[in-house]
Amino acid sequence: MQHELHVFTKALIAVLLWMCAGATLAGEMRIIENGSREGFIGSSEQFTGTAYIEPVFAKEDPFAVNGGKVTFLPGARSNWHTHPAGQVLVVTEGTGWVQEEGERRREMHAGDVVWCPPEVKHWHGATATTAVTHIAIQQFKDGENVVWQEPVTDEQYDGARQ
Repeated sequence: MQHELHVFTKALIAVLLWMCAGATLAGEMRIIENGSREGFIGSSEQFTGTAYIEPVFAKEDPFAVNGGKVTFLPGARSNWHTHPAGQVLVVTEGTGWVQEEGERRREMHAGDVVWCPPEVKHWHGATATTAVTHIAIQQFKDGENVVWQEPVTDEQYDGARQ
């Protein structure tokens, strides 16, 4: 199962990179090598705990999407936020939580794909005891792909509405 997930993740990234490459270099293939994209720790203004973000591909015309690999250490999570054109999360490793405002917190596992519709307020991150990694893909609308909001409180994170 792990091997199949790894192959699926590599194939997904390859297809997305191919889409972006075709946009800027019509007729020419290019490889953006693993390790050539510098990662960073997510800002404390957008995340609680440690979230390591590795860009996977940038928005390049005509494709109005970008993607990143995000690893949340145990206890880490995003702030509440929305996406003007929605978001897809492809969970590649571990177990995490995702919650839509007003709904119960849900568990996500390696191999799961989470679709968040446009303008739906939500958060996602690791569980209290396990790390999680996902590829996050967002489409841009009017030049914007995410609208950050307030932090998820400890009470919300701990699952008051489990």
